[in-house]
Amino acid sequence: MNEEKNLPTAETAENIPDCAKPIVYAEHIVGNGMTKKEAMRIRMQSMNKQEIAYLRRKQITEKVWPIFRFLILFGLGFVILTPLLFMVSYGFRSSADMNDPTIIWIPRHPTLQVMKETIGAMELLHSPAHRGNPLVNTLLLNIGCSLFQVVSCALTGYGFARFQFKGKKLLFGIVILMILVPTQVISIPLYMTFKNFLFGAVNLIDTYFVMYLPAITANGIRAGLMIFIFRQFFRGLPKELEDAAYLDGCGPLGTFFRVMAPNAASAFLTVFLFSIVWYWNDFYVSSVFFTNTKTMALVLKNLDAAINTSIFGNPNANVSAREKIVWLEAGCLLAITPMLILYACLQKHFTEGIERSGIVG
Repeated sequence: MNEEKNLPTAETAENIPDCAKPIVYAEHIVGNGMTKKEAMRIRMQSMNKQEIAYLRRKQITEKVWPIFRFLILFGLGFVILTPLLFMVSYGFRSSADMNDPTIIWIPRHPTLQVMKETIGAMELLHSPAHRGNPLVNTLLLNIGCSLFQVVSCALTGYGFARFQFKGKKLLFGIVILMILVPTQVISIPLYMTFKNFLFGAVNLIDTYFVMYLPAITANGIRAGLMIFIFRQFFRGLPKELEDAAYLDGCGPLGTFFRVMAPNAASAFLTVFLFSIVWYWNDFYVSSVFFTNTKTMALVLKNLDAAINTSIFGNPNANVSAREKIVWLEAGCLLAITPMLILYACLQKHFTEGIERSGIVG
C-alpha cells in the first residue's frame, strides 16, 4: 500500500527521465488498468479538429476494410470455385441422377463409369500411332515448346535488359506489339509461311514444327509477355554479377548461362508455368495448323460429337444437353486436372517468381 501512495501522478511524471517512464504507472498512462478506448479519449483531448477527423476516418477504415476484403475474396472464391465444384459433382454421378430434382451437389449414385466412358470418348488411352492420342500430342507439344520458349525468351529478355545496340527501342516496341496484337491477325500469313516453307519446298502444316519453330525463335504463344518478364527480372539483378564474370574471363553467353541464369531460377519457373498453361489450353493456333493431329483443347471442343459417336452410337444423335452434361463435365475435369496438380505443387515458387519479376507493380 505504501508503494502505491508513492507512485507519481501525471504532473510529477514530467520530471522523470524518459528512460524511466515506461516503468512508471501514472494515472493517465496506458497499462494502469485503462482500456484502449479510455486512453484514446484522453489522447483526443489534446488534438485539434483536423487530427480528430483524420483519426476517426482511420478508425472507420480499419473497421470497414476487413469486411470489404472478405466480400471481395468471398466473391472471387465463389466465381472461381463454383465451376470446379460443379464439374466434380457432375463428373462422378450417373446420368439417372440428372432427372432427380432433389439432387443438387452431392450425387446419390456416385460412379466412375462416366469418367471411364469419357476417357474412351476422348481417346486418351488410344494408340499414339498417326498422332491420334491427344494426351501424348499435348504433352509433346507442351513440354517441348515450353522448354524451347523459356530459353529463347530468356536470351532475348537478357539482351534487352543488359546490352545497348542500335534499334533497341524499335525492337522492344515490336515486342510490346507481340503482347497487344492478337494471334488471329497474323494467323493467315503464318499459315502460308508454314505451308510454303523454304520457298515451297516443304509443307509443315499438321506437323509439330509449326509449334516448335516459333518457340525456338521466341515467337511462340504469348512470347512477348515472357520476354518482358525476363527483361524486367534481369534489369533488377546487380550489374556487379556481370562485372565479376567478365573479370573471370566469361563472355556474354557464358555470363548468361553461368551467372545470370542460376540467379533467375524463379523467373524461369514462372515463365515455364505460364507457357505450360497457355500451350495446354491453346485451341486457336492448334485448330489453324493441325488437321489430323489432336490435342486436348481440340478434343474438348469436339467432345459433344465424340460423346454422340462413342456412347450413343450415332454422331447425329438428338440427345439433350441435360442428359449429356455428366460426360461433358467429366471431360472438362479431365482437361484441367493436370494443370491444377501442377499449380498446387509449384504455387509457392510461382508466386515468388511473379513478385520478383516486377510485373505486379
